[in-house]
Amino acid sequence: MRIPVTRKENRFMPDPRRVIIRYFDNGIDRTIALVERITGMPDDEASAALMQTLREFSKRHRNITHVFNNHFLKVKAQMDHLKIPLGGLTEDKRLLLGAYFSLEYSIESAAFFNPSMIESPDQTGLERGSKRIIVSFRATGEGHISSIVFHSGVIDKNGLMHFERPGRYVEEAEMVKRHKYKKKSFSSKLVEMNLPHEIVTSVMDRLGDEFIYGELLAAVSQTVEENNNSAEKRQAIEEIVWLADSHYEVKFSRDTDISERVIFPVSFTERKGIEDARFVKFTDDDGSAVYYATYTAYDGNTILPKLIQTRDFCHFTIRPLHGHGAQNKNLALFPRKVNGKFAMLSRIDGINSYIGFSDKINLWDEPILLQAPKHYWEFIQIGNCGSPIETIDGWLVLTHGVGPVRQYCLSAILLDLDDPSRVIGHLSHPLLVPNTEEREGYVPNVVYSCGAMLHNDELIIPYGLSDTGAGFASVNINELLAGLKS
Repeated sequence: MRIPVTRKENRFMPDPRRVIIRYFDNGIDRTIALVERITGMPDDEASAALMQTLREFSKRHRNITHVFNNHFLKVKAQMDHLKIPLGGLTEDKRLLLGAYFSLEYSIESAAFFNPSMIESPDQTGLERGSKRIIVSFRATGEGHISSIVFHSGVIDKNGLMHFERPGRYVEEAEMVKRHKYKKKSFSSKLVEMNLPHEIVTSVMDRLGDEFIYGELLAAVSQTVEENNNSAEKRQAIEEIVWLADSHYEVKFSRDTDISERVIFPVSFTERKGIEDARFVKFTDDDGSAVYYATYTAYDGNTILPKLIQTRDFCHFTIRPLHGHGAQNKNLALFPRKVNGKFAMLSRIDGINSYIGFSDKINLWDEPILLQAPKHYWEFIQIGNCGSPIETIDGWLVLTHGVGPVRQYCLSAILLDLDDPSRVIGHLSHPLLVPNTEEREGYVPNVVYSCGAMLHNDELIIPYGLSDTGAGFASVNINELLAGLKS
């Protein structure tokens, strides 16, 4: 018998008004011509043009002159490299020049979907039985470039969801450049990437046990100068820098609302999108909490599984995941260690579900087959829909299955608490299937979640609506567990 699922009234749809300012690269020749035009303007004319620009755009962005100045500095660095001096400009001309190399980008004009729900670090000032939540979404704009955004709200004691009105502005984070790399793990990933040993050794032997990005670039530059490199070796050098670009840290100002923070692709490895972040509140052995998220970085050709870490949703550290068990998409961490080891679900072959255990959260080898397609509605592929949820009866895992006409459905399995490589319960039917209203969208016939949450006796399931919008559903946890055990 089907387990009753209640769809909630809350809906999120794309809002094209949510815009950030990106750097606009106009190409070398056009950049030089544009710089010459702007620097040749009379000062009073440049000031008037800047004031008009600020009148039009300052109400759409916080501290827009700071953005313009940063973009001017990028142009100046490019001109310095070409021996074209840009010194002696008035402040107004610098800002105007930066404005010409800026464009607005609507981060969610195309889609707003695949949500992941977690408990907020801030649970103060709430009525008993209520919980403050953070929901992450995959926002997609022009060119199908995806980023991570957040909304916050409260689930009250009756299970009703009240979301806060989003902030007025949307902001990218400030990059933190001085990431420290450990040579041992960095070299292991290069070996995993099957790069030529000669090139890897030539670069890595110039570095200490720990190094920063600038030191790696210097080592790469020396390798290039000292070797007559073939096309294959030049490609290997590019991929070494590509890997280094995948590590970074970002910070948001604490006076921004969480709905105003967007983690937009910044490294080469993810220039075409940050896809399907699965957030989890992780409780460490000492009882302290940290938030992790696995996601897929996409550069237009290759995917790279990556890990986000944060404690406050202001400061985020991003790094790649390594090992045979961290390939492909669909990675989801358990919310605590199991038998002293980190545990993670995966789908390394694109079809079946796997589980892995590791002493290190970023290194995953020897994945174990957990679940293969069994029912007609999951014959194409199965996978998880976010991190497992601990219950008294076992680890509850929401799953997705792909069946006829590539329709996506949600279901569930139950794993043993002490040995989660054992499936001890499963549903013989879907839990949630696209209804008439949900099956139309950018990718039709899809319901998909990146992480549910238990609240009182309800399992709250946020889910994507055909890769266009997002909705929420709930199911009584006791009925669900009874169905899994039977």
